Amino acid sequence: MAEGSKDQGGVGTTDPEEDSPNMIVYRKIEDIVTRIQDEKAGGVAIRTVKSFLSKIPSVVSGADIVQWLMKNLSIEDPAEAIHLGSLIAAHGYIFPISDHVLTLKDDGTLYRFQSPYFWPSNCWEPENTDYAIYLCKRTMQNKARLELADYEAENLARLQRAFARKWEFIFMQAEAQVKIDRKKDKAERKILDSQERAFWDVHRPVPGCVNTTEMDIRKCRRERNPHRVKKSVYGVPDDGQSQPSPIHISSQPTRKPTKEDVQKEITFLNVQLDRHCMKVSKVADSLMSYTEQFVEYDPFVSATEPSNPWISWRGRVGISRDPSQQRVKKWSFSLEEALKDPAGRDQFLKFLESEFSSENLRFWLAVQDLKRRPLQEVASRAQEIWQEFLAEGAPSSINLDSHSYERTSQNLKDPGRYSYEDAQEHIFKLMKSDSYARFLRSNIYQDLLLARKKVSLLYSNTIVYFYTRQILYFPLHYISYSALVILQIRINHEVILEIKQPGRIYNVVKISPNFTRCNISNAYTLMHHTI
Repeated sequence: MAEGSKDQGGVGTTDPEEDSPNMIVYRKIEDIVTRIQDEKAGGVAIRTVKSFLSKIPSVVSGADIVQWLMKNLSIEDPAEAIHLGSLIAAHGYIFPISDHVLTLKDDGTLYRFQSPYFWPSNCWEPENTDYAIYLCKRTMQNKARLELADYEAENLARLQRAFARKWEFIFMQAEAQVKIDRKKDKAERKILDSQERAFWDVHRPVPGCVNTTEMDIRKCRRERNPHRVKKSVYGVPDDGQSQPSPIHISSQPTRKPTKEDVQKEITFLNVQLDRHCMKVSKVADSLMSYTEQFVEYDPFVSATEPSNPWISWRGRVGISRDPSQQRVKKWSFSLEEALKDPAGRDQFLKFLESEFSSENLRFWLAVQDLKRRPLQEVASRAQEIWQEFLAEGAPSSINLDSHSYERTSQNLKDPGRYSYEDAQEHIFKLMKSDSYARFLRSNIYQDLLLARKKVSLLYSNTIVYFYTRQILYFPLHYISYSALVILQIRINHEVILEIKQPGRIYNVVKISPNFTRCNISNAYTLMHHTI
C-alpha cells in the first residue's frame, strides 16, 4: 500500500468535522507529535539503529520520548510522562516496532512515528474486507516479522468463513498489493509494513486492549447531523455482506422525525407513565417480609422436618403420613402454596366437597392436567373438559363471566394446551377471594393444624441406641444430666431408661418394666445419640 498524503491513494476525502467527539483530542496529540518530530526546534532525533546483521531505520527510544515530554511539557513526575506517552501511543501516533500492544516504556525499546496518512484524524473507518486483505497479504510473505499473531490468525479464519463467496477476489487484491510492495526499497518497505501493522493495531486491537477509536455514545447522540466519511484502505468496495466496523457511528445523516415517529414516541411515553412503579424501599420491605415468612422452610437456614438422615438418625418414630405442622402452616401463606402441596390440595378439595362447590377446583386441576398431556391427547381431553364443566347441561357446571366464556369457546375451535387459560384464571381468582379464606377458617384446617401441634410436641426429639444387634427408639419428653454423668430418659415424668458412664462402656442401670423387650443389663456401645 502506497504511502501518501490525505488526498492520495485514490480515496475521496472531505474535511473532517472539527467538533466531532474525538477530534479535539486528535488535534492536541498531533500538535505534540509534530513538535517531537521537529529536530530543528529541539525535537527527538530520529536515527537508524544497527542490530545484528540488519539495520532498523527511522526509530527513537522510549526513554528519549519520556525525557522530551518531561522537558518540554513541564512534567515533573516520570510516571505522568509515561502515562501521557502511552495515551499518544494508544491512539496510534507512535508505536513499538516489535509489539502489538501500543504503550510507551521508559527504556531502550524502539518506537517509530506513524505516517500522517494513517492518523485517526483522517476519519478512517476501515471495513472488514480491508482487514482481510491485510491479513491475507501478510500470510503471502515468508518473513518472520510478518508472521500472524494468534489472535490475528483467528480473525483471518473467521473472516475467511464470512467472506467465503468473495474470498478469491480478496486473495487477488492481496497478491496485487504484494507485487507492488516488492518493487519498493527494502528500508522503505520495512517502515511501511510497521506503519500499516500499527494502523490495524489501533482499529483492530489486541484482545484486552482499549479501542481508542470508539466514540462516546453520549457525545454521539449530542451531534445533530454527524457526517463520517467511509474510506476503504485498499479501494475495495464492500458488497454489504461484511459487518461494518463497530467502532464508528453510521456515516449517513440522521433523519428528521416525522409525524408518525412523534406519535409513536408519545404513545410509548404514555404507556411508561401508566406503568405501576414501586419505590425501592417498598420492594425491599416486600423481599424482607417474604424472606422472614419462608425462612423456616429453607433447609440451608432451618432444620428440616422430618430430619435429614444424613445429619441425624431418627428412625421411624414420629413419622406419619399426616402432614407436619410446618407443612400445614404453609398452606395459609397463599392459595398457590396450598395447591402446590398434594396434601393441601386434598384437604382443600375435601372442604369444597363439604360445601358442594368442588367443581371449581376440579376444573382447575383438569386444566393443569391438560397442559401436561401428550400432544395427541390434548384435543380429546379439551373436549372432555368442555362437556364436563362448560357445555349446556354439564354435570359439573362452573360459573364463568361472559368474556371468559366467549374467549374459551373461540379457543376450542382449534384446541390446544392453553385453550382454557382465561377460564382457569377466572376460576382461580374466585377460589382465592372466596373459598380459600373460608377454608382457612374452617374446622378441617384448624383441627389439622392443632392436631399437628400436639404431635410435634410429643415427638419433638428422638434418641436412637444401637446395641447387641437390636435397635431401640425412645421418644424424648424430658432429659436431665447429673454431675455423675447419668442419663435419664423420662416420659410423663416416669423414668424409662437410666444410663451411667463408668468409662467408655455405657451400663444400663434402670429400665422401666413398661419396656419388657429391653431387659438387657449392658449396652456395650452407644452408636448414635441425637436430641
